[in-house]
Amino acid sequence: MSSVAKVVELTSMSKKSFEDAIESGIARASKTLDNITGAWVQDMKVDVEKGKIRAYRVNMKVTFVLKD
Repeated sequence: MSSVAKVVELTSMSKKSFEDAIESGIARASKTLDNITGAWVQDMKVDVEKGKIRAYRVNMKVTFVLKD
């Protein structure tokens, strides 16, 4: 038996950390995508205001297996 996977790109943001941005992005994607098998974090960026980090952003490619 073979399977087919699809990849979607998404951006997620957190005021806490990169890890939180990744976790919240995967959690949100899981609400509408079934069978997520992994994610590749492509880019990481911080938003800075007055010398302080205000937000952490990640761009991810999320892989999920398509249903038969």
